[in-house]
Amino acid sequence: MSAKSVYKLVFFNQGKVYEIFARKVYQGDLYGFVVVEDLVFGERASVVVDPSEERLKTEFESVRRVHIPMHAIIRIDEVAKQGIAKISEAGANVAMFPSPLYTPGGGSGKR
Repeated sequence: MSAKSVYKLVFFNQGKVYEIFARKVYQGDLYGFVVVEDLVFGERASVVVDPSEERLKTEFESVRRVHIPMHAIIRIDEVAKQGIAKISEAGANVAMFPSPLYTPGGGSGKR
């Protein structure tokens, strides 16, 4: 991973699809989680402000490291340049798989 790399992560969170950009993405020590560090947002110098991106900036304002469950991730791309972070509604063509990864008291199938 070079210092110039930027990764685009698309994942589910509370019924919505989040698209964020970060400089560091790796498998964490917590089983089943991907760690995301150094989140990258657009410059505030631009005249046009995207409310979705502003909401994400506020939500992740003091966050140093995000642990995202592996089964919530739709895709991770290494991109040439940063885009606009956004939150959108999950469409009919997007489904979380597998769901759920672990079911409490799931049993062994014996009856």
